[in-house]
Amino acid sequence: MVFDIERVISEMTVDEKISFLVGVGLLSLPNNPAPRVKGAAGETRPIERLGIPGMVLADGPAGLRIDPERENDENKYHATAFPVETMLAATWNRNLLRKVGEAMGEEVKEYGVDILLAPAINIHRNPLCGRNFEYYSEDPLLTGEMAASFVEGVQSQGVGACLKHFVVNEQETNRMTVDTIVSERALREIYLKPFEIAIKKAKPWTVMSSYNKLNGKYTSQNKWLLKDVLRDEWGFDGLVMTDWFAGDNAAEQIKSWNDLLMPGNTYQIFKHRRPEIEEIKEAYERGEITDEMLNERVRTILKVLVKTPSFKGYNYSNKPNLDEHAKVSYEAGCEGVVLLKNENTLPLSPDTKIALFGTGQIETIRGGTGSGETHPRYTINFLDGAIEKGLNVDMELAEFYRKKVSDFRAKDYVITKGQWGEDIVPKLPQDFISEEDIEKYALRNDVGIFIITRISGEGVDRKLEKGDFYLADDEISIMSKLSTAFRKHGKKFVVVLNIGSPIEVESWKNLCDAILLVWQPGQEAGRIFADVISGKVNPSGKLPTTFPKRYEDVPSRSFPGEPKDNPQVVVYDEDIYVGYRYYDTFRIEPAFEFGFGLSYTTFEYSNLKLHRDGGDIVVTFEVKNTGNMVGKEVAQIYVRAPKGKIDKPYQELKGFEKTKLLEPGETQKMEIRVPVSSLASFNGHCWVVEKGEYEIRVGASSRDIRLVGKYVLD
Repeated sequence: MVFDIERVISEMTVDEKISFLVGVGLLSLPNNPAPRVKGAAGETRPIERLGIPGMVLADGPAGLRIDPERENDENKYHATAFPVETMLAATWNRNLLRKVGEAMGEEVKEYGVDILLAPAINIHRNPLCGRNFEYYSEDPLLTGEMAASFVEGVQSQGVGACLKHFVVNEQETNRMTVDTIVSERALREIYLKPFEIAIKKAKPWTVMSSYNKLNGKYTSQNKWLLKDVLRDEWGFDGLVMTDWFAGDNAAEQIKSWNDLLMPGNTYQIFKHRRPEIEEIKEAYERGEITDEMLNERVRTILKVLVKTPSFKGYNYSNKPNLDEHAKVSYEAGCEGVVLLKNENTLPLSPDTKIALFGTGQIETIRGGTGSGETHPRYTINFLDGAIEKGLNVDMELAEFYRKKVSDFRAKDYVITKGQWGEDIVPKLPQDFISEEDIEKYALRNDVGIFIITRISGEGVDRKLEKGDFYLADDEISIMSKLSTAFRKHGKKFVVVLNIGSPIEVESWKNLCDAILLVWQPGQEAGRIFADVISGKVNPSGKLPTTFPKRYEDVPSRSFPGEPKDNPQVVVYDEDIYVGYRYYDTFRIEPAFEFGFGLSYTTFEYSNLKLHRDGGDIVVTFEVKNTGNMVGKEVAQIYVRAPKGKIDKPYQELKGFEKTKLLEPGETQKMEIRVPVSSLASFNGHCWVVEKGEYEIRVGASSRDIRLVGKYVLD
């Protein structure tokens, strides 16, 4: 029997319609319904008499976030921990992102969830944003393309994806109230663009409006944003939900085309709030909310709901294919590793004697905290991964670290729980090995590897201080001792970065012979690390975000806003000059530029040709593996616009493609299409493509341009 949405709407009472627009409330609170899936973020209200089930919504961007254990149930409900989104973006591989989405979507479906609250596609405006690990990139094209492929993968499994946080939610400090002031040009070219790309390419079922205000209005109460831009301009036909507890006026949210208010019953947490259902009903009785508005919101939600497994009565198994998904997580992590420096050091030969330093070899960070957290069956730390893969690890040193970490956690650095049940993990000291022992390990091993870890998460931005953006004194101290000892004996010294977003590297990068950026790689962390340093995997990741030399070089001067101690307003005064657009235009030298990443092999670019095909400039060229190892290369296309009426950055990314795995001597012909429309700038009123000679720049990074061609648009 066909579910007739219009008939159902006609049979709903006004009270049913209003309550249908509000979630059931936080599922962990006693007066709300027991969750259908423990640990899910929320549910919508069912209307049983009309055959309308509730939908289940769950986080998150690095893997489905549900509770692995349930009362009186010996079964486990683990989900795969995938690499964080920044690492996924570092793969620059659309096909791989689709694969990750498919795997995550299958877990969503088989655990009884309908909507995955991911991907998060805000921009890396500032390296201190606490949730940058959850976001893809500083560039809107890379972000939008990665998100679109991920969404296609998730939704291929018959469940929905949710783009978040719409829009300009680039900080955690005062995120629920801060007023983001941004020009319409920067908004459209940088911050809205990834949402536009993903919506038009992948048609996500849902979008989540953000917490913050946009130019004076909460985004969840902004009709221009949610109706004029999202629906009328872009053609989005899914539902818009609020972020959890967002906004300050339920009636305004409904009037502004925000369909679903989550989690509902916000007054249970925020005592100054009134029940949303009451607010909406009073506005209805005053005539501010019409029957037509209610019907439109209900219709939008129902159009999504009828596609869900819950509506279709899907008999989920609670047994997703975790073994296969672990392989996908491993593959994605391997392709996202970025080799930042390598002076004849990596890969290590099979008999290389390895001394691993740093507590991060044991307490390896798989991902960030908050809604981006995961609960996998296991996490393979760096030490265990190296041992499992048969690397020649100094076991005396390894056991010393195991005991030291255990002792630290048992006494002075005990892990406690926060107000939301999250782990509070005190940072461990690093400089506790005597110089005599360091000398001993340097003499008997061939290479020293020091692991630096960082973690951040929802609700708090990172700190511009030692131990976060800058290395702590004890990290610098132990690194200096290790560097001196190993190099004195002609040995190599490697630093591994187990981090979610940039830290300062300029002041210490000369202390080491190689730097390997493994991000926060999910549950397969140790296996990924071992296979990359041993050369079983050739790193092919490229930076999706710039590593600045100094924090003072970062273009977003206003972060996290004013006044500093309690920001009410944040002004995006760098405008469109975000990330490499700023560094390249104003000739600021970064530590490592956007798009950068080394390989164990070398690549040659040649034979650039340009031609027009309809609305596209077609760029063809060849990439050849000129080294002696198999490897993949990410070819990037930057376009430099002619000088015109509108100020433009020095160059902008307009296309990219990753090669297949190329054998030594093998060549691949690349074809990348650059839509002419993508060359447009927003002049304050409309999109304009200025005529003139455009420089098509093909390279291995934003600062390693290999081929340049000219194309005239008249």
